[in-house]
Amino acid sequence: MLRLVWPFMAVALLQALIGGGSLFILSGVRAYVGGESLWSKGQKDAIHYLQRYGQTYDPEDFRRYQTAIAIPQGDRLFRTALDQNPPDIETARRGALAGGNHPDDVDSLIWLYRYFHEYSYFDEAVRRWIVGDAYLDQLEHLAGEMHARIQAGAVSAGDLSYWGSRIQDINDGVTPAAMAFSAALGEGSRVLMRILLVANCLVGLALILLAVWRTRKLLRQQRAFESALDTEKERAQTTLAAIGDGVVTLDAQECIAYFNPAAERMIGWDSAMAVGLPLRSLLRVFDENSQEEGLPLLGQILRGEVDGGSESSKLIQRLDGTSVAVTLMGTPIHADGRVVGVVLVMHDMTRERQYMASLSWQATHDALTGLTNRREFEFRLKQALERSAHMDDRHALMYLDLDQFKLVNDTCGHAAGDELLRQVCSVLQQCLREGDTLARLGGDEFGILLENCPPDMAEQLGERIRLTVQSLHFIWEARPFNITVSIGVVHVSSMLVSVEEALRCADMACYMAKEKGRNRAQVFRPDDTELSTRVGEMAWVQRIRLALEEERFCLFAQSIYPVDPHADEGAHVELLLRLNDENGRLVAPINFIPAAERYGLMPEIDRWVVESAFRTLAARAAEGDYEPIQTCAINLSGATIGDETFLDFLREMQPRYGIAPASICFEITETSAIANLVNATRFIQELKTLGYRFSLDDFCAGMSSFVYLKHLPVDYLKIDGSFIKDMLDDPIDRAMVQVINQIGHVMGKRTVAEFVESQEILGVLREIGVDYAQGYGLARPQAFNRSFLRDSAMATVESNTTSGR
Repeated sequence: MLRLVWPFMAVALLQALIGGGSLFILSGVRAYVGGESLWSKGQKDAIHYLQRYGQTYDPEDFRRYQTAIAIPQGDRLFRTALDQNPPDIETARRGALAGGNHPDDVDSLIWLYRYFHEYSYFDEAVRRWIVGDAYLDQLEHLAGEMHARIQAGAVSAGDLSYWGSRIQDINDGVTPAAMAFSAALGEGSRVLMRILLVANCLVGLALILLAVWRTRKLLRQQRAFESALDTEKERAQTTLAAIGDGVVTLDAQECIAYFNPAAERMIGWDSAMAVGLPLRSLLRVFDENSQEEGLPLLGQILRGEVDGGSESSKLIQRLDGTSVAVTLMGTPIHADGRVVGVVLVMHDMTRERQYMASLSWQATHDALTGLTNRREFEFRLKQALERSAHMDDRHALMYLDLDQFKLVNDTCGHAAGDELLRQVCSVLQQCLREGDTLARLGGDEFGILLENCPPDMAEQLGERIRLTVQSLHFIWEARPFNITVSIGVVHVSSMLVSVEEALRCADMACYMAKEKGRNRAQVFRPDDTELSTRVGEMAWVQRIRLALEEERFCLFAQSIYPVDPHADEGAHVELLLRLNDENGRLVAPINFIPAAERYGLMPEIDRWVVESAFRTLAARAAEGDYEPIQTCAINLSGATIGDETFLDFLREMQPRYGIAPASICFEITETSAIANLVNATRFIQELKTLGYRFSLDDFCAGMSSFVYLKHLPVDYLKIDGSFIKDMLDDPIDRAMVQVINQIGHVMGKRTVAEFVESQEILGVLREIGVDYAQGYGLARPQAFNRSFLRDSAMATVESNTTSGR
């Protein structure tokens, strides 16, 4: 209602405001006209009583004079108070009341004078008012003079004549001013009344126009509502006609009032023929599980027992005997607070069930090969393990990995790889017994579960599978490929407590088959030491990854000292990697490095070591309270040597932490360098171009030759500790140390002796001329952090000499 009538309310309010304002203005003008009358009367009475006072000398006449003159004096006080800046409202109010004005008119008098006394007719009236006040000033002056003379008793005949003429002159001057004042006010009030009349007429006209405009708008809205209602009705009918679900409207007697085309197809009747017929006469509804006939939901809704609901697993049986599975949903139709009908929605479940069946198959099978997938295979393996634990059944598990799949996939493309997988699946299924499970576990990996299969038979089946795959001649675009398979066999027993353990054992057996030359079947046996070592290494893989994620690696540092006690080259340390295990205990590298190298984790570890070292060195340099480290040796694995991405990693780390490359010496082992001499040489040269230094670790530990040194531009040779620790008792070891040291110096390389564990060994190294020494006899490794070396009690080489320095 408010939205409909607000324009009329706004115009009515405006009309009221204009009318009220008009009355207020007219009231003010009326008050001024009345005030002008009082002013004129006051000045006339004042002149009259002053004339009588001059004739009678009666004090009562003078008092009447004062009473009369007080009215124009109050009006003048009103005007002068409002002419001040700022206006003196209270003084003006007292002046208006003294001028004889009614108290209710005072506010309108003040408002009208303040805001309109400088405009048009009002301004003319005020100017005449001021002229009249000037004459009254003369009259007051004359009255004062007369009163003083009369009181003194010194009045002459000439005074009376003079006073009469002066009063007459003042009267002659003030009368025209008063008449002009009255005329200006009268004309102004008439003009203002005409203006206000026109304004009220215009507002009334606006109200009429607004009423017409609003009425037309309401009519347009009504037509738009009717059109929208028709459109919505058409849309609803179109929607019902297009919807895939069957929609049937029933009245209170369960007779059909409407159903859409989908319901026509589902029921098998034309809607025009079915309207008015009972629903049960056209179809029968059965519960799919209990086979009970009926649809109790309709009766419950019509009786008001439930406010809608749904029923699934229903079968609709048509009159022709065919049936369809549906889900039914009923919603009541309300009118006047009671249920007058039901809308029944019938959803055909045929496609959903087909889709669910397809999804169920896809959830348990591989899309490419049609074999059981990993999830279903693990489920069946779990059941087999449970049966084996309770019923002592014998089963076998096989893990298969194609040996040449990557070659086919990379050289001929994925289409060839997919075709190879399909052909391999076909020949594998021919080798299996009925009831065995063949699954694709991922890529070119397959799993076979042989249920109720003795160990001997499982091994025979494994060998037959290997030979069958080997005999498969795969040809793609005229290119033949010989395909072989590596198989890991595990005899499922109560010892295997989980699916994960069984698959891990089979995977390890398959891995060993590949390491032993591929194209073979390897049986997993718990007492196989080589296999146990591989299992242990694989366990370390997860522990290493978790340690990297949880930042449980840490760095230790061992000082390297000049053998010459007089040399002063600054701090020289080698960083050593340690791991805090899950219980907080330190683990030496020998326990986890082999697994990291075998399974490709060393590049990630090397990056962690380098960034941690750079971060610590930068923190030490920033605080400035620690002894500077002139040379920091960092070990790199063979996997990192020749890795282009490691070079990019170093180029990013160096400017981030501001580390001088000359202070970093990378250590690589002799065996890793010689294993790939070309890449190692190029790797070292590129890093030396950036300013880094290099050390060749464990020199002469393997079957190396000094010839390699000419191709490896390293700065330091670290003599293998196996020669150092026994050199006091073995002259051959001492001679080897002398030869390595001499050749290193000839080639411009500095030598470092490891495993220096006594002062006697240090003395021999000094005699030989080795440059640096490192070992427990000089300093033990300490945690590498910002305070490393500051609070250390490590002794210098000089303090370890026999001289006691």
